[in-house]
Amino acid sequence: MAQTKYIFVTGGVTSSLGKGIIAASLAKLLQARGYRTTIQKLDPYINVDPGTLNPYEHGECYVTNDGAETDLDLGHYERFLNVSTSQANNVTTGRIYQSVIEKERKGEFLGKTVQVVPHITNEIKERIQILGKSGDYDIVITEIGGTVGDIESLPYIESVRQLLWELGENNGIVVHLTLVPFLSAAGELKTKPTQHSVKTLMESGIQADILVCRTEHELPDDLRSKLALFCNVKKEAVIQSIDASTIYDVPNLMLNEGLDRVALKKLALTDDSKPDLTQWNEFVQRHKNPKNEVCIGLIGKYVELQDSYKSILEAFIHAGAANEVKVNIESIHSEYIDEKTISEKIAHLDGILVAPGFGERGVEGKIDTVRYARENGIPFLGICLGMQMAVIEFARNVLNLDNANSTEMDENTPHPVIDLMEEQKSVTHKGGTMRLGAWKCSLKEGSIVKEVYGEETIDERHRHRYEFNNSYKEQMEAEGLIATGFNPDTGLVEIVEIPEHRWFVGVQYHPEYKSTVANPHALFVAFVKAALTYKKEKTSATLA
Repeated sequence: MAQTKYIFVTGGVTSSLGKGIIAASLAKLLQARGYRTTIQKLDPYINVDPGTLNPYEHGECYVTNDGAETDLDLGHYERFLNVSTSQANNVTTGRIYQSVIEKERKGEFLGKTVQVVPHITNEIKERIQILGKSGDYDIVITEIGGTVGDIESLPYIESVRQLLWELGENNGIVVHLTLVPFLSAAGELKTKPTQHSVKTLMESGIQADILVCRTEHELPDDLRSKLALFCNVKKEAVIQSIDASTIYDVPNLMLNEGLDRVALKKLALTDDSKPDLTQWNEFVQRHKNPKNEVCIGLIGKYVELQDSYKSILEAFIHAGAANEVKVNIESIHSEYIDEKTISEKIAHLDGILVAPGFGERGVEGKIDTVRYARENGIPFLGICLGMQMAVIEFARNVLNLDNANSTEMDENTPHPVIDLMEEQKSVTHKGGTMRLGAWKCSLKEGSIVKEVYGEETIDERHRHRYEFNNSYKEQMEAEGLIATGFNPDTGLVEIVEIPEHRWFVGVQYHPEYKSTVANPHALFVAFVKAALTYKKEKTSATLA
């Protein structure tokens, strides 16, 4: 079996340059050439995983099939490659130290002093190579979070240095992403930040093999030559990464720059085959040339930071392209919705999505939104907490159960229509203890979701503690809120619908996590289609 090759993606000068997108784009190009490729993310923060982080801190928490709570970059990896990730694809400093300390407590180090080198670095190297040693991949791309020079990143950089030496020539390379800023006062691009960043990397014992330069302007030929000379790389390995109108342009931009070709050459791999991006480019064309538009309201409480709902926003892009529709998302803060403001904020929308979340802040605005959507026939999709808000709204305003609520918001509610799972009641640790990962769901014949999925049983990813209280199921169904999806093993309700409504679906799981460029999620595709139909009906009624 041929040895797995490794590509390490580091960053310099500033964060948020787009290492994840560059890594995913390179992986896409290598995959399109026929190489089995995967990506992993090493995060330097001390949290064991992002599961306990506020979305304002780190964007959304992405969940894999095996229940790992991970960095949102893993979402990019899956959306680009259409390959599922797992716990092995995301490693944090917290998880590294937790593992080493547990080994030390068990006496596995034979009484030796436990140190960053070699014990922490050895643990990092083991984690990096888990995917490579599986035999499933030809190339493993490892993105290292943060920027070179950060104190918390040093053990990772040292681990990469050691691993490059151990792997030997042509088995590992470093792609360094950096910034070439444009100073408007001087009217020119500046290379010094990149030079300093590469110098910092070299001080750690690593020579960058490829430079990817983020820029707002085209890099002229003489500037590329200067960067090559001062950063000790070949000129062909100075890659321009110019601002793009959409992240889905980046693979083609990197193809034009020859990033994949240079990487393969340095890894001593053949680049005879031409990347097959037919399906990808068809998606990009549909995305960029829509025939219609719809406006969908995203009702949440973290709307100030768009990364909080990254997978949802991307799922709408995929579903929009599938329908040849531009989906305009209007982010609306649920805290600012009440009976006085709701009509002004909601009435013009073609569809409403009530977003996931935790805690009681902003939930009354979400409940008011659900009521407006239900009473006015606006297509509605509720995800996780959004589905729970739909159940609470129905209980209060249709069943007339005063103060019906979730015990997450009100422990003493007289009508706990949403309640804590029995096995969660003894949980004291917050991290990694929710219902996580892929769970089966059986779909009811004749339901919207049965028609959407076209299957009897589906697998969807979860991230929650509270559930639909089955004690109220019969009462709700009698009045028109029908449970149409169940976990076949536990009987827990996964999906609710209102058949009398134009399109009203609430799901306990997170469909957005499984939407990719190659496979737009069927539920989002159907929701966007319903929003377009509703918009056309409104337009026809106005013209009439």
